[in-house]
Amino acid sequence: MDFKRVVACGDMHCGHRVGLTPPKYQSQRHGDYYFRVQKELHSYFKSSIEKIKPIDILIHNGDGIDGKGFRSGGTELIESDRTKQVDMAVENLLLAEAKHYVLTYGTPYHVGKEDDWEGMIATRLKDKGYDATIESQAWISVNDVVFDIKHKVGSSTVPYGRSTPQKKEQTWNLIWADVGEQPRSDIFLRSHVHYFDFSGNATYLAMTLPALQGQGAKFGERQCTGVVDFGFVYFDIYKNGKIDFEQCILHAESQKREARIL
Repeated sequence: MDFKRVVACGDMHCGHRVGLTPPKYQSQRHGDYYFRVQKELHSYFKSSIEKIKPIDILIHNGDGIDGKGFRSGGTELIESDRTKQVDMAVENLLLAEAKHYVLTYGTPYHVGKEDDWEGMIATRLKDKGYDATIESQAWISVNDVVFDIKHKVGSSTVPYGRSTPQKKEQTWNLIWADVGEQPRSDIFLRSHVHYFDFSGNATYLAMTLPALQGQGAKFGERQCTGVVDFGFVYFDIYKNGKIDFEQCILHAESQKREARIL
């Protein structure tokens, strides 16, 4: 092939009731609704990944596990043991059978304030014979196209403001590159905000990736606004510099809401 295929995803939040949950960990602990959500989300991820193989590089951009869930007293978790959350994350990522795994660290609240639990995900992948790395911010060059990858980015509560933080990231990269301390980048990937959006021009592409966690976090439902996008993005990077990308986003049947008739 004259291109390399790159899958970009993030925010699995394994252990959460609407996190990306392999079948053997799916649980009815929080009722049938969340059990159906877990099944539908994982089935979509698995089948979608299968359709686009072979995959050269898989990027997981932080928050692979949900952590202890202190703010809600652990009431949203199907599994509080972070070693088992790591097991779930590894099982999910292995579905891709990618040649290379590029991971970044997520937010300390989820992945550890004192310990970097996501480092264990990379270690487990390496133990299974895969090339796997994890960094706070990663830069990779794929057929001379440079990806700039970091978990956290600013958000906006208005749809027309969501591209502004992406453009800020690209502008700061220009400044860092000008002083010689970062590679000049072409594609900027950020996560954290759980919605898919992109911007760019003839010189760059920037996007916030969809999440691999569905709707059902108390914080999001009670304090946030805006659409939650579940899924991932994949790129085909050609040797001649051409870039194609496609989003794989699920509007889950199990998560559709209806008004209660009184």
